[in-house]
Amino acid sequence: MKPIIEIQNIGKKYKIGVHRGYLSLREQLMSKTRGVLKLLNRQNSSSQGRKDEFWALRDVSLNVNEGETIGIIGRNGAGKSTLLKILSKITPPTTGKILLRGRVASLLEVGTGFHPELTGRENIYLNGTVLGMTRAEIKNKFDEIVAFSEIEKFLDTPVKRYSSGMYVRLAFAVAAHLEPEILVVDEVLAVGDSQFQKKCIGKMSDVAQKGRTVLFVSHNIDAISKLCPMTIVIDSGRNIFYGDSKNAIRSYLSLSIKDEKGLVDLTQHDGRGSQMMMLARKIGLRTTRSGSEYVNTVFTGDSLVFDIFFDCNNLRLDLVQIGVSSLHGQRVFTVGTHHREQFNHTITGKGVIQCHLPSVLLNPGVYTITVMMGRRTPHQNIDVVENAMTFNVDFGDYFKSGIAPLQGQGYFAQISYWAVDDKVNGNV
Repeated sequence: MKPIIEIQNIGKKYKIGVHRGYLSLREQLMSKTRGVLKLLNRQNSSSQGRKDEFWALRDVSLNVNEGETIGIIGRNGAGKSTLLKILSKITPPTTGKILLRGRVASLLEVGTGFHPELTGRENIYLNGTVLGMTRAEIKNKFDEIVAFSEIEKFLDTPVKRYSSGMYVRLAFAVAAHLEPEILVVDEVLAVGDSQFQKKCIGKMSDVAQKGRTVLFVSHNIDAISKLCPMTIVIDSGRNIFYGDSKNAIRSYLSLSIKDEKGLVDLTQHDGRGSQMMMLARKIGLRTTRSGSEYVNTVFTGDSLVFDIFFDCNNLRLDLVQIGVSSLHGQRVFTVGTHHREQFNHTITGKGVIQCHLPSVLLNPGVYTITVMMGRRTPHQNIDVVENAMTFNVDFGDYFKSGIAPLQGQGYFAQISYWAVDDKVNGNV
């Protein structure tokens, strides 16, 4: 049986600064002026290399069989979204070709494929028609879509008045229920609340079990590891790994730890959902042994300090959480301001909030940090950055025995004391 998706050496090149389409008279005049200036600049800088071209993808090849669920992970600007846009026929490849043997439903950005002036009801039928479904087929699925999206109350309201969360709920419901052979989902699910995200992941699992194909881009490593048996890692526009998700995640995180610094700029971080407010600006990791210097490698038993640089503008917040996850995306522990009754500060304006961990007994490995800022009552996540930073834990003879824990023996290095009492009499 032939693969349902064949990607053959595709590449996508963009010309930086080039604008195509209708131009006003003013824009045409400005364009001509810029052209003259560029010509003069080239004449004055003949030795300068061409910098007006950018390859978002280069020589990416991949075969996906019917019924497979494939994860796609990579760092900011790696080319993940470009690949999905090519698969969804939103943009053509510059080189190579793609063969699709089935209908594709895409959920790439909030509101993609929706007409803002039409109601939710009308957009359900519009999306179904675009997918090639008959009106009778759409009608048969209509009630399921509305029930899943939880927007029945606003069904006859133009979607331009929807919140981003409502947009996502309806868009995902349409994409998942209209029975495409291929479902393509980007990080857009990060917009929804945690309960809805779990609901969507469950639905994608159901879709895959029915023999349909799912391509899933996410920075939620836990979701990737649970949903996707196989994962592709893209870096700098190239496919650098394709295989078992466990090894793919290790490959992806090794890229992060290789380039990771002890102080990470979060203003351009791709682990933040598109509708999140950018409150956390930087995160840094220090230890008692490093003093004021930021580091990305710590030792078992070290005391850690996380510095979160924030700019809340005029917001007033009282909840900050840090989640530490393993290499495989499993949450190891979470700490938050709400765990300490004496933390009664209101976070506003600009500043740094520090999280002190007196003794972190993590076994050697690579760990990732998720940062959340919001409000306690009612609970509201205003800024969430998945995989905000990656750090490495080495073993520093914490047991004072010269023996380090073996891999697979858990996440924590627990001190224990042993004794034998050979004077106990009784039944064994």
